[in-house]
Amino acid sequence: MDATVLECGQVSGMVVNMQAWNQVSLWMDQIEPPFADRPSLAHDLEVDVAIVGAGYTGLWTAYYLKRQAPHLSIAVLEAQTSGFGASGRNGAWLMGHMLGEEHYLASLPMAPRRRAYEWLHGIPDEVEQVLLQEGIDARYRKGGVLTCAARYPEQATRLRAQLAELHQHGHADEDYRWMTPEQLAGQVRMAGAYGAIFSPHCATIHPARLVRGLADAVQRLGVSIYDRSPVEQWRPGQLRTAQATVKARWIVPAIEGYAGSLQPLGQYQIPVQSLIVATAPLPTSTWAQIGLEHGQAFSENSRQVTYAHRSHDDRMVFGARGGYRFGGRLRPDVPLTQAELDLRRRLLAELFPQLATVEFTHAWGGNLSMARRMRPHMLVDPANGVALAGGYGGEGVGASNLAGRTLADLILGNDSELARMPWVIRDQSLAQALPRWEPEPWRWLAYKSVSSVFAAEDRILANPAARPWKRQAISHLASVFERVLVG
Repeated sequence: MDATVLECGQVSGMVVNMQAWNQVSLWMDQIEPPFADRPSLAHDLEVDVAIVGAGYTGLWTAYYLKRQAPHLSIAVLEAQTSGFGASGRNGAWLMGHMLGEEHYLASLPMAPRRRAYEWLHGIPDEVEQVLLQEGIDARYRKGGVLTCAARYPEQATRLRAQLAELHQHGHADEDYRWMTPEQLAGQVRMAGAYGAIFSPHCATIHPARLVRGLADAVQRLGVSIYDRSPVEQWRPGQLRTAQATVKARWIVPAIEGYAGSLQPLGQYQIPVQSLIVATAPLPTSTWAQIGLEHGQAFSENSRQVTYAHRSHDDRMVFGARGGYRFGGRLRPDVPLTQAELDLRRRLLAELFPQLATVEFTHAWGGNLSMARRMRPHMLVDPANGVALAGGYGGEGVGASNLAGRTLADLILGNDSELARMPWVIRDQSLAQALPRWEPEPWRWLAYKSVSSVFAAEDRILANPAARPWKRQAISHLASVFERVLVG
């Protein structure tokens, strides 16, 4: 990475009313008091490793570095407070999976491919072990995940094709298996479901409890965390805040959806938005009608993402559809509009009519990072002392743990299996290794085109009276747009 390219601009810091955690997320609202910031960085510093961002990626990296090399001096600089970003706002799925994994693994021989899948599938169990070791009560429940065909029959056809492809790539029936409507009803009872794929490799957690507990754990290990210390400039070996300069052998930018604040990262990771609602706690009688007794996560197999789970305190936490703002602008912490609430209520009621009038106690949005071609990356550039991971595409709760372990090995020079995985880029700069996003207005036009086609597919296929030729045409067009998006 060229030092002149790495010079970066100002951070556009976000301001939040520290009393309005319900606008940040249900999870941050549920953190027990006192909710106090750690001190900000007020003096110059020299450390072995400087990490930008006290979210999952930064904290997992610090954790595994300290566990393997306790002598290292590590500082984490956070613009707000740990968990303020996607780590405290997500849908609470801890997945044994990574977006784009098939792209990276499809060309491998079967034996190393299966070994890579074992690393991915093991993510939830690895996190559970850390939670137990560090005494973090993150409300961990490993109930698996259901990808459901619930709104029109074409979803079932597409799901069965996906299952066949998963098995062709080396997954066993124990990893992904088909559930008939009758079998699915034993786990979750949706209106008119056509079937589902079940995978056991997923847990649900309380996101804010995980990130706040992890921050406490790394501090106990000797890592310094500085809140309210936004990085304004960076270059190889140096970070600058408004108050201080940090010199470090290694710099780890771990800011995911906020990559645009530290150029040139914003050329490779752009922010998109996820919007989530949470109901009031539902009575036992309602859950008896719905199911989800074991903390299962589930999604509805539309190309426009819909996902949910039953929270530890018996709420339905429901995320649906995303967004992109022209120029990659971040979504501020403002309440969802009435139209945004109405859309999520309609989608939830289509799946569970008994929830049509349920109260929403929390509704929030957050910024996450999308890499070009929807392929996350883990990169080490020893010449410039930079290690980073990102572009998780909304699946970062689990992938960030794998990234933290991988970055720790890369920084320490360990020739481990993780450090040799095909999604790891070694000895290259950002400019050499990663595809750039197109400039505006092309990104905006692509987003509008793709989302319009996907919405049209949902609308047409959900209409039983739609003619067969129209159903086939829109499905084909949506498939073409989906291939272009990832290609």
